[in-house]
Amino acid sequence: MMRTILAASLVLAIAACGGAGGYGGTVAPPPPPPPPPTGTVDANTNDTFNPRQTTIRAGSTVTFVFKAVGHNVNFDTQNSGTPADIGGVNANVSVQRTFNVAGTYQYHCNIHPGMSGSVVVQ
Repeated sequence: MMRTILAASLVLAIAACGGAGGYGGTVAPPPPPPPPPTGTVDANTNDTFNPRQTTIRAGSTVTFVFKAVGHNVNFDTQNSGTPADIGGVNANVSVQRTFNVAGTYQYHCNIHPGMSGSVVVQ
């Protein structure tokens, strides 16, 4: 009789666990990665700049972080305050540009149409 009670208890305990892993059978996905620090633009492997717009103070530097996929940065309008383009095919490197003049600087990647962003300098 005692064996029957123990066996039944074991079966109930196993059934209560559900066997699906985790509580209730679902596992929440991991949270998204945090945005890059202010003054940093990630050129992602999914052909986007993150963030699409960054705001800095005049005289500050923006670091463009190129991941495993090659990208470049070409500024749409060239004037006396526009820093130099970042040409070529850049992967697994970081390149900095300093923005000394207030304004909005639109840029794009020549390699991936539609990949664009802007730096707002205050």
